[in-house]
Amino acid sequence: MVAPPDNDVLWARALHFSHNGSPALTGVSLGVREREILAVTGPRGCGKTTLLQCLSGQLVPHQGEVWFNSTPVHTMGPLVRERLRRDKFGWIDPEPQLVPELTAWENAALPLMLRGASNRASRKAALEWLERLDIGGCARKRPYALVQAERQRVAIARALVTAPTVLFADEPTAPLHRADRAHVLRTLTTAARSHGITVVLATHDAEVAALADRSVSLLDGRRVHTVRLPAGPGDMTVEGAACSLSV
Repeated sequence: MVAPPDNDVLWARALHFSHNGSPALTGVSLGVREREILAVTGPRGCGKTTLLQCLSGQLVPHQGEVWFNSTPVHTMGPLVRERLRRDKFGWIDPEPQLVPELTAWENAALPLMLRGASNRASRKAALEWLERLDIGGCARKRPYALVQAERQRVAIARALVTAPTVLFADEPTAPLHRADRAHVLRTLTTAARSHGITVVLATHDAEVAALADRSVSLLDGRRVHTVRLPAGPGDMTVEGAACSLSV
């Protein structure tokens, strides 16, 4: 194993992973710096979700290495990886997975309660995050009484309430309308920056990726970069063509 750079909170080298024999990642390497917002971009099915799951310890790569703060995640046992995810990582799904029987603040406070925090402390922290995300007035409502954008903000509050070192956001605004999508992303990135949280954000939306400090692109499970080619003499209505190259 090769030790990662000291300034990378997350570091992955030559990751390979297959789903039922179908390659999802093929030799992907990247580093994520502390407090950075990194966008992982690419079309649906390119391996973004699989990459985030490997980086967060949900999946163990079939080949390659994943390091968190100079600790090898890929060699950890299941219980140690589960503890790492609980104590250091936050996760946001494309669709908010809320507990229907709980109110908004109870859903947001759930990770703290599972850690053994008191009801009072958990409620206080959850309400503060709901306020930051502009849904403090929904605190006592249950998920069925919330619109989609409100449910997603509750899920974001739940992911942030423990002040994770790294927040993984897998297409967090995919189901939202354009106006809601922009607002939710702005509040998410502002909250992460103000609390020094590193964010790894998977998205196929260029406008979402533009909010990040840096982006990396995947295509068919490989890292690529895009080169903008000039339009041909006869292509008067075309600005140019994009050529994706493996890195």
